[in-house]
Amino acid sequence: MKQLDELLEYVDYKQLIGPRNANVSNITANSRLAEAGSLFVAVKGTQADGHAYIDKAIEQGAKVIVCETLPAERNPEVTYIVTSDSQDALGNIAAAFYNYPSEKMIMVGVTGTNGKTTIATLLYQLFRQLGHKVGLLSTVCNYIDNQAVPSTHTTPDAVQLQALLAQMADAGCRYAFMEVSSHAIDQKRIAGICFDGAIFTNITRDHLDYHKTFQGYLDAKKRFFDTLPPHAFAVVNIDDKNGKIMVQNTQANVYSYSVKSPADFKGKIMEESLEGMLLQINGKEVAVRLVGDFNALNLLAVYGATFLLHSHADEILRLMSTLAPVAGRLDTIYGNNGVTAVVDYAHTPDAVANTLETLKKINKKGRIITVIGCGGNRDKGKRPEMAKIAYKGSQQLVITSDNPRNEKPEDIINDMMQGLSKEEQNEVICIENREQAIKTACKLAKAGDLILVAGKGHENYQEIEGVKHPFDDKKILENLLKDL
Repeated sequence: MKQLDELLEYVDYKQLIGPRNANVSNITANSRLAEAGSLFVAVKGTQADGHAYIDKAIEQGAKVIVCETLPAERNPEVTYIVTSDSQDALGNIAAAFYNYPSEKMIMVGVTGTNGKTTIATLLYQLFRQLGHKVGLLSTVCNYIDNQAVPSTHTTPDAVQLQALLAQMADAGCRYAFMEVSSHAIDQKRIAGICFDGAIFTNITRDHLDYHKTFQGYLDAKKRFFDTLPPHAFAVVNIDDKNGKIMVQNTQANVYSYSVKSPADFKGKIMEESLEGMLLQINGKEVAVRLVGDFNALNLLAVYGATFLLHSHADEILRLMSTLAPVAGRLDTIYGNNGVTAVVDYAHTPDAVANTLETLKKINKKGRIITVIGCGGNRDKGKRPEMAKIAYKGSQQLVITSDNPRNEKPEDIINDMMQGLSKEEQNEVICIENREQAIKTACKLAKAGDLILVAGKGHENYQEIEGVKHPFDDKKILENLLKDL
């Protein structure tokens, strides 16, 4: 329970109507979750406007309403707070309600199109090995030190986020590493969080169904760095041309990493195989269990952030050699018949290109057979581009379903096929059923060939018409390759 005054310390509001001494039992932006003593924040979302549910929240017991527009009829027993930005208010009120948990830990956020999960998870692993209690907020799973908390979004909503951070702080976590999605930045879910560090991985086409333009997507990412405090660090990938743009207006201390150019944290791949690579970082070599140029960059980001927080280079390198790859990221399965399969979360054009380029360098003798689809109700513009990249990087391409959600699988496949010429389309196999597509790839494979199943990675479900059905690419491949 909190006094309303305590929750408004960092909220920029225009008007307060009603008693200031209201007691608040919980915070919510979902009217269905409102109860006696709730503070309800009316947020204008992408699907619905919370202002339409103010009366519902009050019926449920809400005693405080935060809104951008006052309702025509007001309840005299309810306090109304008018703000110009309900999303920002929600984050700051939630932070106050949970006693500003981010200020009790060292917070590092990771943003970019690809690599967020890998970097945040490796930092979580590394700092636990350094002997610290650590929190993790990621696409795959959230962790409060060693306690797993299932993840539903890359970045939870503002209230869930502050509640998780509070649990981390209460558990004694010294560090917290989190993925910061462009949606979370744009919707101000991270309002009220004090970041001590930020990492930029890269930016390529994604989420244009939401941001509409690439510039809008880039601007959302950049706002994260624009709002960093002066004491924070920003570690950016300068091999991406937008790396320097990200930190143009930041107050944070800027550091760079690269495999191509001079940088604060410079890397070079010396050797690599599917089992891992020998990586040189600032002149010192370390053997790691990850592979590929993109993972070399991910590891440089991990090294850079850890060095800035910990500063013992030799110990960092020693522990980096023990880090385990992240689930669903270049997960490798070896078949009894000399066929190798790789499951990877690559679901953007750039990620597919990077993954195929890495596998081509490693698998020089056999063919690459790729199984890939695109998610429904998402950016349609990337579908033909992904098919084109997958076709060029493979000797055989099987196009299938990913998570069709509320779209027809055949429509998504048809969109993908538009990226190929008529001749190329004749060489592609299209199978709507993802399991059958994977089976087909396995039957086509011969000793020395490599099968890439891309798009879903760690996911253990397939979403079709609003229902999540059990589905795990890796388990399917393990069973198929065992029996071949």
